[in-house]
Amino acid sequence: MKSKIIIIIAVIAILLSASIIYAFYYSQTNNPQEEGVIKIVDSEGYETSLDAVPQKIISLAPSVTPILYEIGVGDKVIGVTSYDDAPYNFTAWFEAGNMTCAGGYSTPNLEAIASLNPDLIFSTNINDPYIPNIRDLGYKVIVVGPNSVDGVFQTIDLIGKATGAENNAAAFVDSLSDKIDRVEQKIAEANIAEKPTVYYEVWCDSSGLMTAGGSSWISDVISKAGGINLFANETQEYPNTSSEVIIELNPDVMLFPTSMGSDPSYGTIEEVKARGGWSVINAVKNNRIYVLDEDILNEPGVRIADQVEIIASCLFPQLFNS
Repeated sequence: MKSKIIIIIAVIAILLSASIIYAFYYSQTNNPQEEGVIKIVDSEGYETSLDAVPQKIISLAPSVTPILYEIGVGDKVIGVTSYDDAPYNFTAWFEAGNMTCAGGYSTPNLEAIASLNPDLIFSTNINDPYIPNIRDLGYKVIVVGPNSVDGVFQTIDLIGKATGAENNAAAFVDSLSDKIDRVEQKIAEANIAEKPTVYYEVWCDSSGLMTAGGSSWISDVISKAGGINLFANETQEYPNTSSEVIIELNPDVMLFPTSMGSDPSYGTIEEVKARGGWSVINAVKNNRIYVLDEDILNEPGVRIADQVEIIASCLFPQLFNS
């Protein structure tokens, strides 16, 4: 009888030891960033080392702010720019004292940043003139700047790794990727003979026109949506062009974003149609000019799948609910 009791006690001890070892191993493998150093190489090739998961985050990139909230670390955000309007009305938060304004879109407020003493700051290259000074003050800055759909996915994964939310970031990327895959599959199954050529107008003024070049994320969105960017061969991200070139290239579809807080640079669609010589363009003749909400199309981030779907609905209205 005693020997049975000893055996039972030994078995229990072995099982308990195994459970403790497993729990330790699980915590180490599933929370790799809680201990040790997190190393991040950003879009500019700069390596940032973090000793721990950041608890105080400033976003100087309006494209990053919604990602932080989407992957579940919005409660760690202590400062955003005056340009940020998603996923919340941060202007109201500033007025209520629930969030600190860390400066403008391209004019970070160094005093405000220093007063917040952040563990980590996210930015885009628009703040490159200020970033060395911010780093000299001892603050960690990670710069992001995706120029493709896959680049957006990589940026989300990077932000997840830097903030201890890798699993949430991976799940979010999967959901975005699945949505884009469904759009591409629907287009592929339709066996459309020729992809439509697309002109996307970024800006218009007296000096000429600006469009999206092949190195822009917009160009990749157009491609994922089943179109051919008229300026995909341009290496410049946002090259200048002219009416004469647009007429010569003769796009099948033309896309014009609205302008946030001001009138569109192109005026109205009727004014676009009335541009000198544009009446011969296929998009004008076939009334295939679409106005896109710039709130949706203004940045590469959480709405990347919506952007692909919306442009696809312009290019293939017979396949999607426009």
